[in-house]
Amino acid sequence: MKSVLKFIPCLLVCFLMISCESEDDGTIEVSTIDVEQVKAVIASGTWSVATYEEDGMDQTSNFSGYGFSFNADGIINVSNGSTSISGAWSILSDSSSSDDDSNDNDDIDFNIFFTSPANFAEISEDWEIVSYSSTRIELRHVSGGDGSVDRLIFEKQ
Repeated sequence: MKSVLKFIPCLLVCFLMISCESEDDGTIEVSTIDVEQVKAVIASGTWSVATYEEDGMDQTSNFSGYGFSFNADGIINVSNGSTSISGAWSILSDSSSSDDDSNDNDDIDFNIFFTSPANFAEISEDWEIVSYSSTRIELRHVSGGDGSVDRLIFEKQ
């Protein structure tokens, strides 16, 4: 009987280990953003715009066929094979902002800047990082004027 009682805890531990599943898809939620890690991810490879919504309107097609290369020096090189465009990017922790609250991740800005053409100037914003993985970065921007929300999602090519 004592040997059976010693066996029961082992069965419980085995059952718990088997019943626990790992569903980690590599996506990192905003609560754990590491600025240097995001910079390393975005600077590795070429990205495309998977989704761009401005004021609820899908404008993804404005960026169809373009590859975005985010260089470590803060320059964005964009090309579709015949047209090349350059801009700037940065990811900054801005904990001294005037809208500072208890959520530290609201203080991490993914800044994108283009002067032209007009459709690229439209994505020149200080974006909030919603989530990221090694193959996808989801950003959003809330307008200070009317409160509309824009979404920008990059996926690795």
